[in-house]
Amino acid sequence: MNLKISSSVQRVALIALVAVSLFFHGCRSGAAGEKNPYGLDIVTTTREYSESVKADSSNLLVDLEKHIPGIALEIRYADTNNFTHTEIYTAPKAYLRKAAADSLLKIQNILAAEGLGLKIFDAYRPYAATLYFYEVYPDTTFVAAPWKGSIHNRGCAVDLTLIELASGRELVMPTPFDEFSERAGHNYPLKDTLALKNRALLLEIMTSNGFTMYEHEWWHYNLKERDKYKLMNISFEELEKLD
Repeated sequence: MNLKISSSVQRVALIALVAVSLFFHGCRSGAAGEKNPYGLDIVTTTREYSESVKADSSNLLVDLEKHIPGIALEIRYADTNNFTHTEIYTAPKAYLRKAAADSLLKIQNILAAEGLGLKIFDAYRPYAATLYFYEVYPDTTFVAAPWKGSIHNRGCAVDLTLIELASGRELVMPTPFDEFSERAGHNYPLKDTLALKNRALLLEIMTSNGFTMYEHEWWHYNLKERDKYKLMNISFEELEKLD
């Protein structure tokens, strides 16, 4: 995205990255009772996560690439092509709670009949990344407040767009992914009729199949029933071991 970050913010971001690295290290080691700056109730160990799944199968985090045939992934935070210009994730993976994953599978099948499909930019996000994002860009319109946690941390939010299945080409949308501007909002009065049409198509199919939109970002959708799921800070490597 076209976001300029001052040198002072970059210094803060570097400090935050060190803190995040330490936070992730604690999670990877399976340290019980891993703390966070705001005292949130966060699942930080695979044991705690596995027990939650045994108690309620809807807590399962599903690997979208395995669950949805033909889905495209471009996990921006596993690369440097994102607003932080830093590789945040340790693997280009996309997980969602089972209800959300099942809804996306239904949506993908509906779109496929029209020669279209979904491309995922982000799904489940470990809480440590939310801490870092806010340090880099402390604006809670576009970045989740770390004192609350993100719906992404609950495995109930997805960032995505539409593509042509045959070519893999993204459909024209109002802005690139993660452009933090008014143009990214659902109510922005677009002059580009094609972008307006595609934004409306994505909105209609997502909200008709179990998701709610986030008004400031055309790409961001939340599972309707999300509050029962806990925040999580478990690495993608740990989740892969459980698959």
